[in-house]
Amino acid sequence: MPINAKPPASRLDEVDLLVAAWDRQRPDLATDPMQIWSRIARLAQLLDGTRSDAYGKHDLQVWEFDVLAALRRAGKPYRLAPGQLIAQTHVTSGTMTNRVDRLAERGLVTRMSNPKDGRSVLVELTPEGREQLDAALGELMAAERDLADVLTAKEQLVLADFLRRLLISRDGGIAKE
Repeated sequence: MPINAKPPASRLDEVDLLVAAWDRQRPDLATDPMQIWSRIARLAQLLDGTRSDAYGKHDLQVWEFDVLAALRRAGKPYRLAPGQLIAQTHVTSGTMTNRVDRLAERGLVTRMSNPKDGRSVLVELTPEGREQLDAALGELMAAERDLADVLTAKEQLVLADFLRRLLISRDGGIAKE
């Protein structure tokens, strides 16, 4: 079905109504991109809420999950330099310092001297932080699976590939070292 073909009324969503309204008001504009980007924006809002709920059930904020997850993904001993955390979470140095301070106050991370360079520190996930993160991650995966279950496994793979292509076209993909 072409992107501008109208689905049956039983399968219309809010974006269909929005695009139809723009097509009436601005027939001179090609509104096809709205079919994609408005849905992605609405799904992002839905996902943000789903993630917040999943993390909240385990007493974590979104930003806390992001930092703890970066440490967990690093593998044993679950520690990274602040610069690595900044690169993985896309925040400023000052923001990361504040986040690490707050996570340390909660006992979810600790700071330690870098054994390779005593002038720098490493941030390490505590056993409590790992336990809390792992529980929240399990909750998140169940919630995200529920969101995606409307699609078959094959459709999920195709959609993931399309979205990957869109991202790579904008950010160039993974930087080669």
